[in-house]
Amino acid sequence: MSILEQIVNDQRKEIILKKQVVSEASLTKMPLYTRQSLSFSKAIKHTPLGIVAEHKRRSPSKPQIKLQSRVAEVALGYEKAGVAAMSVLTNNQYFGGSIEDLLLARSACNLPLLRKEFIIDSYQIHEAKAYGADAILLIAACLQPNEIQGLSKIANSIGLEVLLEVHNKVELDKTPLDFVQVVGVNNRNLKDFSVSLDTSLSLAKHIPSDKIKISESGISSTESIKSLLEAGFDGFLMGEYFMLNDSPSQKAQQFIKSFTL
Repeated sequence: MSILEQIVNDQRKEIILKKQVVSEASLTKMPLYTRQSLSFSKAIKHTPLGIVAEHKRRSPSKPQIKLQSRVAEVALGYEKAGVAAMSVLTNNQYFGGSIEDLLLARSACNLPLLRKEFIIDSYQIHEAKAYGADAILLIAACLQPNEIQGLSKIANSIGLEVLLEVHNKVELDKTPLDFVQVVGVNNRNLKDFSVSLDTSLSLAKHIPSDKIKISESGISSTESIKSLLEAGFDGFLMGEYFMLNDSPSQKAQQFIKSFTL
């Protein structure tokens, strides 16, 4: 069983229990559920560099990134640094996050927030909305095309945008993009965790021109950003490069300034 399959199996078990504790109907009655969402896609398009800065405590490939990180502090710092949006990992078992991290980030900043999670059920979409998200992540590698279509339609219907993550042309070609605003190319190989920007560079021309394009993983230099911008990308999801530093927000600010000088 691959790590992705294992994560999805664990997610299914967790969702069953969550529904018993807090019903989907209860989520729709929470105060933030009726909040007017911010546009994740427009923020990327209209902010210099379009950086989506991520909050990540750990990952299967890096078990200790910043275990004691305070998400509200990071969120406020990212906003001051001038990023376009923030990605908040809410998976606990594999990434050390929580749905409460999304709420804390929402309380600390006015950035569009992406709930980065292995979303496989509509419950998680309503949960994202209830806890202050503006967009959700759908991963083509763990969903069928009809599931992506259905889940993204539900997200749009309650005011959330969708970031669809692909790893290759096969995933891109088979996936309906009717309700997807942003397409992200993950440069990380899910089998061996190796990273190559060639993944993004090779897929750029195949992503429909009406979709916002972002590149994810392995971006750590202005040279990388320049080559990806030339290939047609609008933004970049960056997490470990910032989070591995003592001050993620300061590192983000320095990176943005170094590019614009």
